[in-house]
Amino acid sequence: MPAISLVVCLCKEGDHLRRLLQETRDCYDDLVVVHDGPDDTGVRPIVENAGGRFFEGKREYQQEPHWPFAWGAATHDWILRLDADEFPSGEMRQWLKEFRRAPEPPPDISGYTCIWPMWNGHKTVSKKWPAGRLFFFHRQRVRFFGMCEQTPVLDGRSEALDFILHHQPTRKSYGLSNILLRKQSRRVATLVALSLLKKPTDLACWRWQSEVWPEHWEQIRQRPLWTAFKRLIKGTVSTLRTQWKSEHHFFPIEAISGPVHQTLICLKFRLLRRVR
Repeated sequence: MPAISLVVCLCKEGDHLRRLLQETRDCYDDLVVVHDGPDDTGVRPIVENAGGRFFEGKREYQQEPHWPFAWGAATHDWILRLDADEFPSGEMRQWLKEFRRAPEPPPDISGYTCIWPMWNGHKTVSKKWPAGRLFFFHRQRVRFFGMCEQTPVLDGRSEALDFILHHQPTRKSYGLSNILLRKQSRRVATLVALSLLKKPTDLACWRWQSEVWPEHWEQIRQRPLWTAFKRLIKGTVSTLRTQWKSEHHFFPIEAISGPVHQTLICLKFRLLRRVR
């Protein structure tokens, strides 16, 4: 029977963490929490009272550089990777409980994806979109380099589950205001651009050995302006098409938010490269 390690990387967010631990009780066998920088808001006692292990990492202003350490600190190979402001639906909780009692999945399955609906600060506003959020994986079947916006690369296949992972911060979880006005979102573009000036192996890595950037990032490195234009147009159209297929409804502001974010990363990279 497979055992599960719940791994959370956060900065502050104690109240959200309490909710997450309450909503995931009986869903995991091991808890690892890594704090981005010094913990000055009392997150450690929350973790230790829940029987988990707490670590403080270097202040990175992002969680991805902490993932390799956190996954290595976990006791079990199956990693339930959740953000502090997320929590599973009842159906997902039940599936996780049954997973722990079932035989080990086939070795060609590297992970599982779920639905990650939009949240307007008061209620969810979508049902089936966006999907494809990798929330659960076998750590020996993924590779990763610790850059913001990068997701684990699977050695095998993923299985799409029709379960919801709630993402409910105290604000809206989507929209142009998140991209253009929120300090953390603006910082992300700079963090990604700075990483792209290096090699993937210069970053904190998990089973990643190649110095070659994946195509998605290499396009920015080679042609940042053209990539910005292409992703702004094609990304918006593609997202609208996916929204309609999933929801029979358009969310135009959210359809353009992702492409705008990609555009800002491209422009920031070009600026920093010229400065250097």
